[in-house]
Amino acid sequence: MAETEKSQAAKVEAKKAQQAEKAEKGKKAKAQAQAGGDKSTTKKAKEERVTPRLRTHFDEVVRAKLAEQFGYKNKMQVPVIEKIVLNMGVGEGVNDRKKVDSAAGDLGLIAGQKAVITKARKSVANFKLRDGQAIGAKVTLRRARMYEFIDRLINIALPRVRDFRGLNPKSFDGRGNYTIGIKEHIIFPEIDYDKAAEVWGMDITVCTTARSDDEARALLAAFNFPFRQ
Repeated sequence: MAETEKSQAAKVEAKKAQQAEKAEKGKKAKAQAQAGGDKSTTKKAKEERVTPRLRTHFDEVVRAKLAEQFGYKNKMQVPVIEKIVLNMGVGEGVNDRKKVDSAAGDLGLIAGQKAVITKARKSVANFKLRDGQAIGAKVTLRRARMYEFIDRLINIALPRVRDFRGLNPKSFDGRGNYTIGIKEHIIFPEIDYDKAAEVWGMDITVCTTARSDDEARALLAAFNFPFRQ
């Protein structure tokens, strides 16, 4: 009887020891989880993006200016820039696919995000073009990257255009969208002139929510687009 009592007591002590070990492991796991959470929050705090300068300018200055100019009753009626589409056509890509890849790489550097290679929708025998053949690249910018691109375009790229006399104020499509044609993509500082294999032209389309060309022109003028007088 004494031996059985001793064995039972030993079992009870072993269970208590196991429970104590589990409790300690649980405490350590909670402490590690909390430490990991603190690190993740600090990383998130460091990775927070700064609001673009032109977005702040729009919220504080442009919105009130346009509301007063056109008599909008609601601030949501004020037109905004919805997106910017960069399109680069590479006709030489019909004979050499590497040129299309090179142009797409340069366009990705300019835009700050990966470019999409565009393909032909139908075959044209005169141009030796086949359906599905790569002929260019495009990028669509929205939100923060859109405002940052506008800032670089107005203040850095356009002043580097040779014999620049201002943008054409009539290049609107009647629905509030504005298109700029650029002959040399090397005007952007992201492109190294010495390393550029070819010089490509590109189209920049600024899409807005304006209902008329006058409203769109006033919106872009408020962002200091250098329109020709």
